[in-house]
Amino acid sequence: MSEIRVLIVEDEPLIAEDIADFLRSIDYTISAIVHNVTDALQQLATNCPDIAILDVNLGEEQDGVFIAATIKEKYKIPFVFLTSYSDKGTLDRAKHTHPMGYIVKPFEERNLRSTLEIALFNFSELQNNGAITLDAINKKIISPLTKKEFEILQDLRKGKTNKQMAAIHF
Repeated sequence: MSEIRVLIVEDEPLIAEDIADFLRSIDYTISAIVHNVTDALQQLATNCPDIAILDVNLGEEQDGVFIAATIKEKYKIPFVFLTSYSDKGTLDRAKHTHPMGYIVKPFEERNLRSTLEIALFNFSELQNNGAITLDAINKKIISPLTKKEFEILQDLRKGKTNKQMAAIHF
């Protein structure tokens, strides 16, 4: 599966839909849109995405930083914050969860796009304990990959979307 599935955690439904519409337009798939901590944790447990976009303030005692800490500990997927909060206290809490990005509202769509692409790439690189080579893969599988198949595999690992890969490879 080469779709990149995004969980959007945003307490403002209109903002959440705007984010989702933009992401769909650039070839991402929305795994779910949720507006509170409980629903976010349920989606993570039953429909875990490839990346999450988290608002910090969700109008509850537990917030997006709590969700981020849970993701880091239990689900090990990349996440970015998209929030109105940029005060020192919030930044100090958020940075300890090791987000792959932090975007302050109001935001520009191009900033969201670039942040997600960088986040997916950096997370992939951090998960990679060593470079994968075509020879190393072919030694472990029955039917060897071609050079082109290996190039596509590398682009998948870098988090490229179907549209991006089609432009590169076809």
